[in-house]
Amino acid sequence: MPDDETITEEPGGPSDAQDIRPEDLLIPEETYLTSGVHIGTQQKSASMRRFIFKVRFDGLHVLDVRETDRRIRLAAKFLARMPADRILAVSQRQYGQKPVRVFAKTIGAVSFSERFVPGCLTNPNLAEYFEPRVLVVTDPATDQQALSEAVSIGIPVVGLCDVNNETRDVDLVIPANNKGRVALATVYWLLAREVLRARAGGAEVEFPLTIDDFQAAL
Repeated sequence: MPDDETITEEPGGPSDAQDIRPEDLLIPEETYLTSGVHIGTQQKSASMRRFIFKVRFDGLHVLDVRETDRRIRLAAKFLARMPADRILAVSQRQYGQKPVRVFAKTIGAVSFSERFVPGCLTNPNLAEYFEPRVLVVTDPATDQQALSEAVSIGIPVVGLCDVNNETRDVDLVIPANNKGRVALATVYWLLAREVLRARAGGAEVEFPLTIDDFQAAL
C-alpha cells in the first residue's frame, strides 16, 4: 500500500496511555465515563486483554479510556490523510446507524448503515458497488461481511472494538463500548471532530455539533 494508506501504530501502547493526565484528554474524563465508553462485556477475547483497565464487581470488564483517547487521535490523523469520499463507515448495530451517518456526513465520507449488501466492495456488477480506500467498522462481529470484503481487497480497517471482539482483521483498534447508544454517539462525535482538526493541521475548528446530534433514538 502507499504510505498514506498504511496505518502505523505509533510507538507505545497501553503503558504509554498510563502517562496521559486527565487534563490532557480530548474531552473531560467524566464525559467518557458518563457515556459508558469504558464499559465492556463480561466475556473478553485474548486480543483485547491489553486494553482492560480492571474488572468490576459484576464481572464487566472496564476499558482504559486513556488508551481509547490515544487511539481516537491516531485514527483521526490517519483518516484525515484519506480522500474524504473514499472513506466508508458501516454499522449493522441499531445504535450505531445514526452515529455512522452523521459522522460520514460531517467529514464528507460515505456510510452504509443498516444492511450491508454482500459484494458491495467486491462485485462491480452490483448497483451498490463502492471502492473505498479505508473501512471504519462499528463492530467487527456484526459488520463481519464488510470486514471480510475489506480484507479481501486489501484496504485498511479502523474498528471500534469491545472487550469481546476478535481484532485479527482490524488494523487500528479503538477500544470502546460499541453497543451502548450514548457510547457510540460519543466516540463517533469525537472522531468526527478530531478528523476535522487533523485536516486543519491540529488547529481548532468550528464544530457546532454535540454528542446528542449523534445519538440514535431510543
